[in-house]
Amino acid sequence: MSARVVITGGASGIGLRLAERFAARGDRVAICDADGVALARVADARPEFLARQADVTDEAQMQAFFDSVEADFGGVDVMCANAGTGGPAGRIETLDYAAWAACLNVNLNGAFLACRWAAARMREQGAGLILLTTSTSGQHGVPHRSSYVAAKWGLVGLTKTLAMELGPAGVRVNAIAPGAVEGERMERVVRMEAAASRLSEEEVRAIYVKGNSLRTWVTADDLADMALFLASAAAQRISGQVMAVDGHTESMVP
Repeated sequence: MSARVVITGGASGIGLRLAERFAARGDRVAICDADGVALARVADARPEFLARQADVTDEAQMQAFFDSVEADFGGVDVMCANAGTGGPAGRIETLDYAAWAACLNVNLNGAFLACRWAAARMREQGAGLILLTTSTSGQHGVPHRSSYVAAKWGLVGLTKTLAMELGPAGVRVNAIAPGAVEGERMERVVRMEAAASRLSEEEVRAIYVKGNSLRTWVTADDLADMALFLASAAAQRISGQVMAVDGHTESMVP
């Protein structure tokens, strides 16, 4: 039986690969994204997706998206609270408050809106899975990335708490913690961290590679593999966990 899968930040990167992989196994997929250009490109390529433009920090826009999902799908079985942003880089005394707050707003408050809606629907039906995209930065400190780290640690706490709240209703809640994921988003992070740390981009890339036991970056498919496992019957007793897909992080500093 196909699942009803909802993914925030689904028009590019990890979110798009999740959408493609869930669809490939026969699931119905709804995505939202704040990037209208990227969303239109996905909608043209994958007309079977329910695709809506919505900013995860805008409660009214997200409610309109959720209303569309309920009208078309009648509910949700898997919620991937995936939307995120890298936020500013720099020593904390140099950071702009608005940039700090914007990072927490997208990463943490956006996940709250997705989880709140999904929790109500899943509690009613007595089943479901919520997956939050956190980061290995949500398990370690990272110099010059305080807002991002704080938001991702917040998602870990949210995961643990919602697993406790929703477990008695038959709803599972887990987080996936990517390491350094190949792609344009990570290239932007490398450029930003290089500027903040006064290292070259090549030196920053080398730090990410040597910082994990497998000495490698990960791919969006690695993360989709974990998401599909957690959404399978094989994971029916897994809840409240943060599943790192990172090659085993040893260090996040030079």
